[in-house]
Amino acid sequence: MNKRNIYIYVLLAATTLGITSCDKFLDKLPDNRMELNNKEKIQKYLVSAYPDHNPAYLAELYSDNADEFDVTGWGSDGRFYDQAYSWSDITETQESESPQELWNSLYMAMSTANTALQTIEQQGNNSDLMPSKGEALLCRAYAALTLANTFCMAYDPTTASKNMGLPYPTRPETTVGTKYERGTLAAFYEQINRDIEEGLPLVTDNYARPKYHFTRNAAYAFAALFNLYYQKYAKAVAYATRVLGADASSKLRDWKAFNALSVNGQIAPNAYVSVSSQANLLLQTVHSQAGALLGPYRMGNKYAHGQLISEKEDLQSQGPWGRSSNFGYTVWSNNSLSKYFINKVPYAFEYTDVQAGIGYAHSAYAVLTTDLTLLVRAEANAMLGNYDAAVADLNTEVKAYSSGALSVTLEGIKNFYNGIGYYTPTAPTPKKKFNTAFSIEPTTQEPLLHAILHLRRIMTLGEGWRLQDVKRYGIVIYRRTLNASSSVTDVKDSLTVNDLRRAIQLPQDVITAGLTANPRNK
Repeated sequence: MNKRNIYIYVLLAATTLGITSCDKFLDKLPDNRMELNNKEKIQKYLVSAYPDHNPAYLAELYSDNADEFDVTGWGSDGRFYDQAYSWSDITETQESESPQELWNSLYMAMSTANTALQTIEQQGNNSDLMPSKGEALLCRAYAALTLANTFCMAYDPTTASKNMGLPYPTRPETTVGTKYERGTLAAFYEQINRDIEEGLPLVTDNYARPKYHFTRNAAYAFAALFNLYYQKYAKAVAYATRVLGADASSKLRDWKAFNALSVNGQIAPNAYVSVSSQANLLLQTVHSQAGALLGPYRMGNKYAHGQLISEKEDLQSQGPWGRSSNFGYTVWSNNSLSKYFINKVPYAFEYTDVQAGIGYAHSAYAVLTTDLTLLVRAEANAMLGNYDAAVADLNTEVKAYSSGALSVTLEGIKNFYNGIGYYTPTAPTPKKKFNTAFSIEPTTQEPLLHAILHLRRIMTLGEGWRLQDVKRYGIVIYRRTLNASSSVTDVKDSLTVNDLRRAIQLPQDVITAGLTANPRNK
């Protein structure tokens, strides 16, 4: 069988267990599926509705959190990295960070959710199965939003009916060869919204390992994030408040304790994704080399978050709170690496053949946290013109992040961003021009949004969230080449406001199988 067809057809089919090849997949459809005949089996099955890949490193490499270093000894780790950094269509499929692996994982998660939902329907939507139905709907919506964030343009109501969405299967596929259409981004978001709204009232907290499931708090945090992207700001505020309450200060990460941990090894990264942290609402374990690429290893030196970005734009930059390094964290760096980072992305390697030295790299992410949710609420309030509420949320996060050492005021925020120039690639600042279809009030709203995005960029460095802010706010970013002294020697390219490369290209096998590719500028 031509295996290139499995990515669009077979991987959208009903999930089966123990599949090791294309032929076995087809041989087992549909009769040898695990018999989901009770609540416990469905709950166990839904573990596979959480994807085992995350776009974080791909998004970091694609965003303005990376520069290219032309330094002897800091070579590329392969064509995937060259293609991703240069915003080329990525043809490499073997890397765990590749669009191909991400696509497969996310659609397999949706397929698992669909099989569970069909089973629940066949069993009469019994009341004791409703929590599993809610979880399956949230899992399907989460995978879909991750797909949209990666492979589509940013959502805006003025363009969403024109921009392409992606296939959104809602039933298990039981025959090979079913063809899918991409539809519009507006329709794709509408389906995500339907799944979230139906799933929210059904989810519970009754899990053996709740931090790896859509508990109520995780579900409402996800709903708040989605509605921020959907530009439904009042709903984003309401859902975030369901998680945080009116005063979020007691629910945030203990940054002082985290910053006190050793920056070497896996102590701090493992603590960052610990189930015992009250800030972590949803954790995800993944196949990934991100912990090595973003950590204290020689991998990832060619394209990296280096000293210039750190000092001028985020970790060590000036902000309305003062110098960002005064937040209390230790910025990891040394002369043998190009990278400046906070060591918080864990790395582990599982050997499948110790003698041959081969196996799988693993990592983990806190994909939903109370701190992220607080900044979602702050941004949504800023967009609604609720400036006092937005500043209060931002200030709560600044105080928590700095262990009480720093704070902000609206006047201070306005003075800071009005007092610095907009970013250019050779004169970088943390203030990057917004180019949005929606209007932004320049006197108060714009500097407040700059502050929220500035803090989120610092706080979530290495987690992939920055690319979504770049896309949503039409921020122009550049491909710069730096020397060993972190001086800019060349500016090769820019990702302009209407550049269609803002939507990462679909995997080549999917395009070859017949799904319409993302368009590219002529």
